[in-house]
Amino acid sequence: MPVAILPSHVLVVAGPTASGKSELAAALAEAVGAEIVGADSRQVYRCMDVGTAKPEPELRARVAHHLIDVVDPDADYDVAAWRRDALSALADIQGRGRRAIVCGGTGLYLRSLERGLFAGPPADPALRGRLQQEEVATPGALHARLAGVDPPSALRIHVNDRMRLVRALEVFESTGRPLSAWLAEHGLSERPFITLTLEVEVAREELCERIEARSRAMVAAGLVEELASLYARGYAPSTRAFDAIGYREAGLCIAGSLPLKGLAEAIGRATVQYAKRQRTWLRGQADTVKIARGDAEAGLRLARAFFS
Repeated sequence: MPVAILPSHVLVVAGPTASGKSELAAALAEAVGAEIVGADSRQVYRCMDVGTAKPEPELRARVAHHLIDVVDPDADYDVAAWRRDALSALADIQGRGRRAIVCGGTGLYLRSLERGLFAGPPADPALRGRLQQEEVATPGALHARLAGVDPPSALRIHVNDRMRLVRALEVFESTGRPLSAWLAEHGLSERPFITLTLEVEVAREELCERIEARSRAMVAAGLVEELASLYARGYAPSTRAFDAIGYREAGLCIAGSLPLKGLAEAIGRATVQYAKRQRTWLRGQADTVKIARGDAEAGLRLARAFFS
């Protein structure tokens, strides 16, 4: 069997949610003969279309996209699985003589791809199940516990990010050492290829307006109905994928604890907070190059120079 060869150069398009990453990445891909590998932890799920802002079908018809619609909502799909699939997609793109652009806003995915990943202890299904049940019974319990045993990890993992909370506690309970200590020891020093990260920059006021408009559009497009149809197909309300912003609030609507008229506002508020965290993460990446939203020409100049 031939050995998979990764590309030597991979362009990354990052930025907060609703900043226009997908549009910029597609424009660059068409101009330089590239394919796009998605780095979004919710767009990987099938049947979750309205609330995940996946690229429009016509855009995906023009430019090949990878790692969108790859697993069902109840799949146990984590950063290690995504990195494995992303490296496979990049090798496939390289093997066909195409260039590669990674596009997304999930910082953990991007970091794992560019710098490697601390493997840690193997998954413990029984422990994970117990932790999941504790969080369902007492929302916020996992984050509170993590803050007591691993404060650095609690600072960077959001209280609603159940998957990462469970993993951090699983590492601690399995090894007796906090995840932050393991990460510091690992150093995340792998560099499988050269990267250039273009960060789409949008004024805060404009970004908030775009988020609010997109939130209203999601509700109008049938977000609640989409989630209800997933429930009807047998997916439990506690399905981890439904922790995603939009689906979490839609679930409250279905449960009767959030009025439909307040749904778009609730989604917008949570999304603005998420965008703030994304920007904070990006500020820690010293090698990003900022591109103003809509300035595809500047991005194209940088992309052509990078790939030349």
